[in-house]
Amino acid sequence: MAKRKNGWTKEKIARYMKEGRGQGELIEYIPWLKIQDVPSSGNVTRLMGWKTKRQHEFLSNLELGYFYLLEWSRDVYDIREQFPLDIELTYKISEEKGIPHSIDKSTNTKIVMTTDFFITVLKNNKKSFLARTVKPSSELEDKRVIEKFEIEREYWNSKGVDWGIITESELPESLIKNIQWVHKYRLLDLDQDVDLTKTFLKSLINATDINISIIQFCNEFDDEYNLETGMALNYFKYFIAVKVIGLDMEHQIKINNLKKSDLIISEDWRKQFDYISG
Repeated sequence: MAKRKNGWTKEKIARYMKEGRGQGELIEYIPWLKIQDVPSSGNVTRLMGWKTKRQHEFLSNLELGYFYLLEWSRDVYDIREQFPLDIELTYKISEEKGIPHSIDKSTNTKIVMTTDFFITVLKNNKKSFLARTVKPSSELEDKRVIEKFEIEREYWNSKGVDWGIITESELPESLIKNIQWVHKYRLLDLDQDVDLTKTFLKSLINATDINISIIQFCNEFDDEYNLETGMALNYFKYFIAVKVIGLDMEHQIKINNLKKSDLIISEDWRKQFDYISG
């Protein structure tokens, strides 16, 4: 995919604002920066979100990993990536602190700063907000990076929002890999498989051999109901994703070694049937 020109002009900023970038919530939100807009030093990814039901844009693997953790959290309500900061306020802060504001030297245009994640937390029916910047620890000794962090920190402090930096050391590798393994299956299209999905869960719960391997159980279910190979395993991943089936997510899931005895079935699993039917 061809990249757009990366230079900034007042006209380009005005166009982004007119497009609604950096505005809205949940499915309506549009990131200020998209993959095609900027060069990236890491792998870029687009991914459909559970919570927002929209496509998210990530400019590095670290951003993607942190996103998986936010998706897994029960308290996170909304995730807005590449969130723009008010340029007048960031410029004011930069002047007060004697820190040069980022400027496109070719056009002499002030560049809109962004925070990697602006997060809405919903707990006990009360909303709060977090701002998080994701960076490799190797960049934390760069003077210019630290200067921009100071502007960002003061910006969010002035708005009463908790701001912090996330590095690779805060990203548990096994947990992230496990979430990644099941992530897309939460969005599984169950319209044609509602009854089979329910049957799968009931069969798994009622299986008397607690030492049966999950792979064996899924293969036998595929055979019994004439399903494509792997379909029952997709159901299994779905129920992990919606937290009806619990596992030790802190250690990498080894599906070939997994047994029914390793599973914890949510006590309110019956409510999930209403969710599937809804």
